[in-house]
Amino acid sequence: MRRSIDLNADLGESFGAWQMGADAQLLDLVSSCNIACGFHAGDPLTMHRTVALAVARGVAIGAHPSLPDLVGFGRREMQIEPDDLTALVLYQIAALSGFTRAAGANLHHVKAHGALYSMLARDAILAGAFCDAVEQASAGLWVYGPPAGALRQCCAARSIGYIAEGFADRAYTVDGHLRSRKLPGALLQSAQAREQALSLARGESISTDAGTALQLQIESLCVHGDGAHAVELAQCIRSDLLRAQIAVSAP
Repeated sequence: MRRSIDLNADLGESFGAWQMGADAQLLDLVSSCNIACGFHAGDPLTMHRTVALAVARGVAIGAHPSLPDLVGFGRREMQIEPDDLTALVLYQIAALSGFTRAAGANLHHVKAHGALYSMLARDAILAGAFCDAVEQASAGLWVYGPPAGALRQCCAARSIGYIAEGFADRAYTVDGHLRSRKLPGALLQSAQAREQALSLARGESISTDAGTALQLQIESLCVHGDGAHAVELAQCIRSDLLRAQIAVSAP
């Protein structure tokens, strides 16, 4: 029986006068966070403030690099050369790491955002370029990613610590991928998300978008910080976990 699990959220996604998410409230509930680095969302002041909030609450801090796509919020795939990807990811990790060190803390992990997250799961060359950036940024950084795929294989081959992640509020396909946001039913409603989160945390199978059973072994649960009811959902999931005697703690 699992005794603890990490609960993470994607935060720091405001940009200038455009505000997104309730970061301060979510940071009271999660054990780790992934902070946008300016390429899909976020700006220097937002990064600075979000890091400070996370440090004050003892939440593990991760960089959340993206493809350079502010207009599309990083959720549109694009062609990119491996060298470009390494440089783009290293640039973003370094930026957030600077804010983290200034706040007296260390960067804990790196988690790709949006379209890049999916691309790394299926493209071994890009996964290698991403791992190059992680290794060049700092020794000992964890990588958060999907339970299976090219990124996990690359991290295993290079002895990079890997945290397999499951999504509380996203539907899965029969092959274990996230259902495309372009399709109906990609985002789960609160009751479904709570049920899925608890099943994942317990190591039990979940239901796919086709109604079949899917088994995923994960160490971290993600709640999207940009959701309209993200705080309420995170509160409920945390309460459900604690009632099930599953502690919430960072890896």
